[in-house]
Amino acid sequence: VQLVESGGGLVQPGGSLRLSCATSGFTFDHYSIGWFRQAPGQEREGVSCIAPRDRHIYYADAVKGRFTISRDNAENTVSLQMNNLKPEDTAIYYCAAALQCSAATMVGHLNLFDYWGQGTQVTVSS
Repeated sequence: VQLVESGGGLVQPGGSLRLSCATSGFTFDHYSIGWFRQAPGQEREGVSCIAPRDRHIYYADAVKGRFTISRDNAENTVSLQMNNLKPEDTAIYYCAAALQCSAATMVGHLNLFDYWGQGTQVTVSS
């Protein structure tokens, strides 16, 4: 099983980045994919997740209206479009796979995510 994040980098406040999560080794269209982030000295937090066939999408309040998650079941990838980035968005971003996408799984139940990527750094700074 592999999940590989890409697309991170350094961007100025107000800028945009598009993260991608390429997956292999499991039945992609059976799994929800979530994005998480972890800033230095802070706990890992849920950002967004998307269920198979887009039947459910979750966003954390901090990113609603700025981030958009999407998935391509033909390519086994999930993307996170991040617009109007703020310095507080600075973190390592991880993608992970679970059988559910919900507020409950994204907040306080990270153990329900079976597979994780290694992360990609996003830095928002002028």
